[in-house]
Amino acid sequence: MSTREHGTYVKYKVDGCRCQPCRDGETRYRANRSRAIAYGTWQPYVDAEPVRQHIVALNEFGIGWMRLAQLAGVPRGTVSKLLYGDPKRNMGPSKRLLPKNANALLAIEPTLDNLADRAYTDGTGTRRRLQALVAAGWPQIRIAERIGIQNFNTTIRGDKPVLASTARAAIALYDELWRANPRDHGVRDYVVARTRRIAAEHRWAPVGAWDDDTIDDPAAFPDWTGHCGTPEGYRAHYPTGVPLCDPCRQAYRKHRAVLKTVTAA
Repeated sequence: MSTREHGTYVKYKVDGCRCQPCRDGETRYRANRSRAIAYGTWQPYVDAEPVRQHIVALNEFGIGWMRLAQLAGVPRGTVSKLLYGDPKRNMGPSKRLLPKNANALLAIEPTLDNLADRAYTDGTGTRRRLQALVAAGWPQIRIAERIGIQNFNTTIRGDKPVLASTARAAIALYDELWRANPRDHGVRDYVVARTRRIAAEHRWAPVGAWDDDTIDDPAAFPDWTGHCGTPEGYRAHYPTGVPLCDPCRQAYRKHRAVLKTVTAA
């Protein structure tokens, strides 16, 4: 039995209800349709294919179609029919849909905020944030307690995806603590020194080595000196006491090769 609300054109047309509210709804629909056609604004449906491709792309990012329907405020049935059709009625995937539904679905972007808590996402930014906090002197046990994870060692040292909830918790904690002094929060001097030493042994980059637009980029590298990845970075490492990083080593080798070519010419 249909649960559609009375007083609408859909109830009148699809369910065949002929009660007075549904007849009035059908009359209003016809009047609005005629008015829109007269003004040249009638657009009952749009092509479903771009929306379907958007849904597939979001799914690859980690946003499932049911999660997408919830975020967009679109009925699950509408999204399901876009992808799978209606097997009970022997109908293929929808070819058209209402503009309001299309706009609502297309408005959802592939961002961390839109992922469900148990969905997985790239762990690069999470690891870098946690490592930077350790480099600042924050004990790993405190960080693990704050973000609520038990497999902290795997998260901070591994290269696997992490839960979206973990990634969001790491961002929130990093934003809170990256400028704070651990000593002001009860962390003893010897613990701060030991924690920083651990970070140095693992070559974990400090907060200052990352920018907001690079910390989540798997292809980015930490800028230890302010010149990393350039020939100047090779020399800038020595005054800081930071071991030479690969980008600086590679940049210096290329620079030397160019100099040799010029000299030989």
